[in-house]
Amino acid sequence: MEIKGAEFVTSAGTVEQIIKGETVEIAVVGRSNVGKSSFINFMCNHGRLAKTSKEPGRTRLINYFKVNKGEFMFVDLPGYGFAKVNDNEKAKWGMIIESYLRESTGLKNVFVLLDVRREPNADDVQMLNYLYHYNIPFTIIATKGDKLSRSAGLKRKREIANALKVGFDNVLLTSALNKSGKQEVLDRIEHILTIANEQKANPETEDDE
Repeated sequence: MEIKGAEFVTSAGTVEQIIKGETVEIAVVGRSNVGKSSFINFMCNHGRLAKTSKEPGRTRLINYFKVNKGEFMFVDLPGYGFAKVNDNEKAKWGMIIESYLRESTGLKNVFVLLDVRREPNADDVQMLNYLYHYNIPFTIIATKGDKLSRSAGLKRKREIANALKVGFDNVLLTSALNKSGKQEVLDRIEHILTIANEQKANPETEDDE
């Protein structure tokens, strides 16, 4: 798998605007300021594809990015757990995130981003429980690996895996700053696309994930 190009497609601010198509979608979720936009830019080799900001809570829409001329799409969802947003805004974000996860016809995997330095909090656990409950495949991406030494990063990766009760290899450690972890994520994307293509060719085949 190689990402050769990517482009912004559209934004959705309401349930009615959520795209319902056959293109494979990989959603990117996480706490505000976890580095979702930086992760998408890093993976797509495009420094300004997704808008980044040091101010948490800037992504307030669902943003769609077409990769490799439509081979799949990254879907950037609003960050959750932003304390400075009022309750009405939080409820609105929560509704559109849930609506996307329930209604998207192209969604094949959710990349759940966690800051490798932080303990998974109640919002992270709630998101994973939601994905488990609705049988939505997901991948845990530990971001900001450049903030720790290699040994400390691997230690935190194991701690995150233990805290979330997943296998060590199910947590992918990345850094948009020092460009590490990209190949592991690309391999995961290739696996997701392979399964999606097999399901399309054989609609009655169960997902083995």
